[in-house]
Amino acid sequence: MALVKTLLHEFRMGDVEDPGLYAAEPLWAWQQTESGQWCMEHCVESPTFYVNADNDNWGYRITVVGELEEKDYTFWKLKHSR
Repeated sequence: MALVKTLLHEFRMGDVEDPGLYAAEPLWAWQQTESGQWCMEHCVESPTFYVNADNDNWGYRITVVGELEEKDYTFWKLKHSR
């Protein structure tokens, strides 16, 4: 079955000294939501989070990306996607 790599969650943070450390609590909080738990159960491998500079807001943009099977991706887009 084909796999689809997709953006599962994202949020922005202000300018902090250690963005990986400051991202831990919001990532954990997301994992406790219905959406986050579903992703953790249905992703082919554990989702990966990335820390990128957010030049518009002088901070960081945190994104969570994961691979889903096509049928799970369709469900995700219908139920959990914004």
